[in-house]
Amino acid sequence: MNRRKLLKVLPWITTPALLAVVFAVWEIAVRTLNVSPLILPPPSQVFVNLQRLLLMPSTWQNVQVTVTEIVLGFTFGVIAGVVVGVTLGKLPLVEASVRPLIIALEVVPKVALIPLFVIWFGFGMTTKVIIAGLLAFFPVMLNVLLGVRSVDRGHRDVMQSINASKWQTFVNLEVKSMMPHVFAGMETAIVLAVIGTIVGEYLGGNEGLGYMVVRTLNELNAPALFAVILMLATVGLIMYFIVTSFKRFVIPWHESVYSRKVVG
Repeated sequence: MNRRKLLKVLPWITTPALLAVVFAVWEIAVRTLNVSPLILPPPSQVFVNLQRLLLMPSTWQNVQVTVTEIVLGFTFGVIAGVVVGVTLGKLPLVEASVRPLIIALEVVPKVALIPLFVIWFGFGMTTKVIIAGLLAFFPVMLNVLLGVRSVDRGHRDVMQSINASKWQTFVNLEVKSMMPHVFAGMETAIVLAVIGTIVGEYLGGNEGLGYMVVRTLNELNAPALFAVILMLATVGLIMYFIVTSFKRFVIPWHESVYSRKVVG
């Protein structure tokens, strides 16, 4: 089996095996040490509660709310990040002028802004979308800015030698050179968008999976709390998988997606 096929198959084998080992050790340790279910419930109780939650229509309504907030926030953050990143990359003087402001906004803990967003926009979906988009914006913008500045000088010279216009150079050279950086930013952005959405629901929400975390915590229902956490992890993994799959579709030629090295 060549290396590329092995890299595709291996995660589907090792991941379930590792999860099975973790859950088995978890179950045995909890029962052997007589750990209270209020502190650390065994996986068997967690999965029972997970099954119960999945059979409730309200759970799927909360999942739909959370997914919608993540998708909207991520989409707005990516679009804004690409536009601002390209603009700053093409206009060095503007980038140098606003760099202190960008750094200041980047280092501000975004979680600290959630109470302000709640005051301004209420407890609805808008607050979560804004915080998710804000967290997704910076990694995309910074990676796009790097991508615009990283276009090979020799390639630019080739485009000039064939009298290509600025628009042709941008579309045929800069965009293709920038795409790996865009997806690098998107892979980080989707993770931060999920985190921002959940934290927003946790601190100022009355629906969504983050709200379910607060509710099960207030009820001191540890098995249900762990079940919601598993649902959150699943949603995050699915979102990340969608982004990486889209990356393989758009830039299959890039070395981060396709490896030409063949072994065996």
